[in-house]
Amino acid sequence: MPELPEVETTRRGIEPHILDKRIVDVIVRNRRLRWPLPAGLKKKLVGQKIIRIARRAKYLLLYLDAGCVIWHLGMSGSLRVLKQRRPPSKHDHIDIVFAANTILRFRDPRRFGSLHWTAADPLEHRLLGHLGPEPLGRDFSGEYLHKRAGRRRQAVKTFIMDSRIVVGVGNIYASEALFLAGIHPKRAAGRISKARYIKLARAIRRVLAAAIKKGGTTLRDFADERGQPGYFRIELKVYDREGRACKKCSALIKQIRQGQRSTFYCSSCQQ
Repeated sequence: MPELPEVETTRRGIEPHILDKRIVDVIVRNRRLRWPLPAGLKKKLVGQKIIRIARRAKYLLLYLDAGCVIWHLGMSGSLRVLKQRRPPSKHDHIDIVFAANTILRFRDPRRFGSLHWTAADPLEHRLLGHLGPEPLGRDFSGEYLHKRAGRRRQAVKTFIMDSRIVVGVGNIYASEALFLAGIHPKRAAGRISKARYIKLARAIRRVLAAAIKKGGTTLRDFADERGQPGYFRIELKVYDREGRACKKCSALIKQIRQGQRSTFYCSSCQQ
């Protein structure tokens, strides 16, 4: 599933092509995504201008003159900007057409993505209103994590992956951040000091910023159909390295299951 860095790179990639552009048509080829598309979507969007493009967690927000499109890429979705009309492929479900034949095309082979419309504040939408702070924003800090942890017995890895606590810390990035902070993924969230949480918050920011930077150099051109979604392969320290030597101490990297997800860690470096 595209994570925060992938979605942020998508936002930055499409923005120069569609910002301040007016929608002239909406072509829907398949309404059956994760949730059915809003009724009368074309009527709601045609004639409106894109005035801002933002991201909240893993959602893209396309602010229009009178409302907002909330877009989730799902597990396999991607957005590309076409500069001329091209025949759609099997999995090209939605085209938002702008003047001069500029097209924002949504492709989603597994159809777990979704598109929503709201005329109200999108940050209060049922999908967004309960979310925690952005990990790269001002409201996120080690002090905040320490306060939210309280006396929780929950493992710290699942704690930081909870979108109600902080958004966008996916499985790969959680394992990598915990390694950088030297914290064992199974340690109870409520038994970690404020000082260690400060270190962890910095590590989360560092890992996500590195992935976004990598995305900026990997997917430079969103004005074609060749790009595919996926994790940006930052220089991984522990993830998917079970049985290999730790790059810091040479101990073997271990793998466990937490919340039905694979966790990788160094039992020597992480306590």
